[in-house]
Amino acid sequence: MSYVTAVFNALTRKTDPDPDLPEAAQKAEPRNFLRHVLALGGSKLADGLIDPKLVLSWLLTHLGAGAFWVGLLVPVREAGALLPQLLVTPVISRSKLRKYFWAGGAVVQGLAAAGIALVGLTQDGMVAGAAIIGLLAVLAVARSVCSASYKDVLGKTVGNARRGTAMGLASSTGAVGVILFALLLLTGWGDRYTIVIAAIFLAAGCWLAAGAMFFGLDETPSDPAPTDVKRATIGLLRTQPQLRRFILTRALLVGTALAPPYLVLLDSESGLGALGALVLASALASLLSSFVWGRLSDRSSRWVLILAGGAGGTVLLGTVGLHLAGLTGAPLVLPVALFGLMIAHHGVRQGRSTHLVDMADEDQRTAFTALPNTLIGVVLIGGGAVFAGLASVSVPLVLGLFGVMCFGAATLAAGLEQVQHD
Repeated sequence: MSYVTAVFNALTRKTDPDPDLPEAAQKAEPRNFLRHVLALGGSKLADGLIDPKLVLSWLLTHLGAGAFWVGLLVPVREAGALLPQLLVTPVISRSKLRKYFWAGGAVVQGLAAAGIALVGLTQDGMVAGAAIIGLLAVLAVARSVCSASYKDVLGKTVGNARRGTAMGLASSTGAVGVILFALLLLTGWGDRYTIVIAAIFLAAGCWLAAGAMFFGLDETPSDPAPTDVKRATIGLLRTQPQLRRFILTRALLVGTALAPPYLVLLDSESGLGALGALVLASALASLLSSFVWGRLSDRSSRWVLILAGGAGGTVLLGTVGLHLAGLTGAPLVLPVALFGLMIAHHGVRQGRSTHLVDMADEDQRTAFTALPNTLIGVVLIGGGAVFAGLASVSVPLVLGLFGVMCFGAATLAAGLEQVQHD
């Protein structure tokens, strides 16, 4: 038994090969599994080091770009990463090998990140804001290509009962590096601006390395899909009731992604405004929960979505209750709430990714990925604007609505089919 196979067996408790994989893919699964973990782990680390909500917001503020450019960061990032996928899908589906799309997307993200770091070193004010937003848009579109192609490649190279484990382990691996970054920021050692610029350059290197790692996957060629993939993809809404339920469930769970900034707004004196504290809370939640959520997803992604939705709803509604009681200003209340919310969010991410891969046949995975992502991109943009408007009236109201949505999602998820098999 090779070292790679021994590590693979230890991490997955593998017993039998997945009969749904071709024989060549079964033989290559151990090394492919580890390549997935390393490549996706590097991408997760890069995501944390260049987080638009935290790191880039701080950088643009430091450079004096102004609130307008700072306000564009999250919408540009989310829209660019999700909306193009329906357009990208036909190109991917007509290709025999899809790994090149993820690898190429990772390389482009690395180059865009390097460009952001260079702008941060050489520009300031509105020029820096416009340039960084433009490069972030390029990075986000490249990320959309990665997202549209990844689940299909994962389904072709890793067995049914081990995909959640691969994604969970990658998230936990990336979180370790982000925690070190957060601790460095919290210690106050060194100039924060220098640390942030160095972190963005490191993110660029991680994406370039991830692309090279993914390029080496042993992928079995696929039969190219029909040319009219876009119409067939949209038609899935009519013919696939389980996919409709999955999309509605995922739409109701967007609150776990949108809520953190509003949670912080409940008490500006809580200390959560510190960049290091925010990054640390998110990274610790990922480290402690992603691998566990991944293993649970391999047993039942349906139950992971139910549990994560319930957990998110409990945290959000509980926090609103504490705020109304005047307790959110007490030490550790909001930090613990943010930590709990991020654990629920990582459960949502692991559950939805694993469920989507396992519910689709090989020739449908790319379409099953692109359609929900594009629709959720629309929900995030439209819903984000609506909730931002409501927040000007009442932040607790927005958090309460997110909590109710999470419980609604858990109820819908209960009607999803069990898509994992032994």
